[in-house]
Amino acid sequence: MSTAQEEIAQGWQRTHRLAIAVAALRGVQQALIPLVLVTIGSGGFGGGVFLVVPILLAILSLGVGAAWLKWRRLRYRVGESDIKVEQGLISRHARSVPYERIQDVSLEQKPIPRLFGLVEVRFETGAGGKDELQLAYVSMEEGERLREVVRDQREGVALAGDPAAPEQGPAGEPRGELLFAMGPDRLLTFGLFSFSLVVIAVIAGAAQQFDVFLSFDPWDFSEWEDRLAGPGAWLAGLGWASRIVGGMILFLGLIVLGMVTGVVRTFLRDWDFRLEKTPKGFRRRRGLLTKTDVVMPAHRVQAVTVGTGLMRKLWGWHGLSFISLAQDAKSANHDVAPFAKMEEIAPIVREAGFALPADTTDWRRPSSKYRTDKALLGAIPLLLVGFVTFFLEPVVWLGPIILALAAFEVAHQYYLWLHERHAVDPRQVLSRRGWLVPRLEIADKVKLHSASITQGPLAKKRGYASLTFGLAGGTLSFDGLPLADAEAMRGQVLDSIAAVDFARLPR
Repeated sequence: MSTAQEEIAQGWQRTHRLAIAVAALRGVQQALIPLVLVTIGSGGFGGGVFLVVPILLAILSLGVGAAWLKWRRLRYRVGESDIKVEQGLISRHARSVPYERIQDVSLEQKPIPRLFGLVEVRFETGAGGKDELQLAYVSMEEGERLREVVRDQREGVALAGDPAAPEQGPAGEPRGELLFAMGPDRLLTFGLFSFSLVVIAVIAGAAQQFDVFLSFDPWDFSEWEDRLAGPGAWLAGLGWASRIVGGMILFLGLIVLGMVTGVVRTFLRDWDFRLEKTPKGFRRRRGLLTKTDVVMPAHRVQAVTVGTGLMRKLWGWHGLSFISLAQDAKSANHDVAPFAKMEEIAPIVREAGFALPADTTDWRRPSSKYRTDKALLGAIPLLLVGFVTFFLEPVVWLGPIILALAAFEVAHQYYLWLHERHAVDPRQVLSRRGWLVPRLEIADKVKLHSASITQGPLAKKRGYASLTFGLAGGTLSFDGLPLADAEAMRGQVLDSIAAVDFARLPR
């Protein structure tokens, strides 16, 4: 048999052939903007355009060749116990990931692969970064099949093609119960609350980097005054009030620009947002240009987080996200209801196996000694510096400001003590903090990774401690608990974990 036939006989497969075109086009896309800038800088489009076209063709040719070599030297195999991927032209790199290590499988479609009907398959191992396994690019059908195979293997279902396995139809996620969705109206409202000035920073950075192409200095205020002398003459006639009016116009312009930017980013990221409950878990789909399709098994959700913002709180809007065993704190995003009312969030929380706090929840505060010590440690140095400035004539005016900062620190620590809460019920650990920007975290006691108590010298003397629970997506910490409370909470969590036979739990 030929080499290709031997590979097929051994179960090896390749990504889709159209992945070659995707890689080549992405190379041209990355080179296009630098080429345009070089052309402008070298004399404009008059003569430079005749150089751009040959260079683009050369880049496309090289990109196609490199993409073909990469595609030819990459292969994968779905085995009985793992997925194997081999790649590399000069130095070969082979990797095998057992099914039990794969926490989740997600499908992503960026704009160019989407044109060809291809997806990138991401096998999340919980390690994050370069340790994750990716296949770019395969057909949508193959991506769905790979996701189903991994999930079936984790659940102990035989592979398709095994003599003992029943025949399988076309791969595909079964249609589930719709839990939450966002239409254009909701996205518009969400975008208005997602105020962003990122575009202003981008424009400012571009103006600073490429001001050589402008006919005037954009950072010279007098230049703008001269250019607005005609249409803005009425403003200059207002005298000192012109600066106030100009400042107000600039402020309103920034507000409008920030809102427009927030709306655009929200529509691009969350277009056609749908969260469904399927037999495989929670399925979230969203995206306008880049479409993502993620399935999160319910039994792998470690914790839920309900948060809001200062303005969103006034209108009753909150966001719900999951912390799952597949989550990496830096890169994973498990927003399942990013802009919803509490009556919409409550059913999703119940489906995930959690419960929102009730009126009878026994909330407890951290130790008042902890916040008192934090206030003193922050305020005393400021008081000393402020007192000294009263005797230094050049900076005597700083004294009241520094004393005000010391008073603010004391008030801040008192505010934190008032609004921080923690509770433990038979199944959950709950944390609530913040008043202007409240945040509620609920973790399943059985699914916590670790529990540790730490005390510094001052905390040991004053009788309080910090309790930290480990999660896949970070930590859940309680600072300044009375030592007896911290030990009792840790004991309850460890007792819950010890009472569970993890061999019988779904993986």
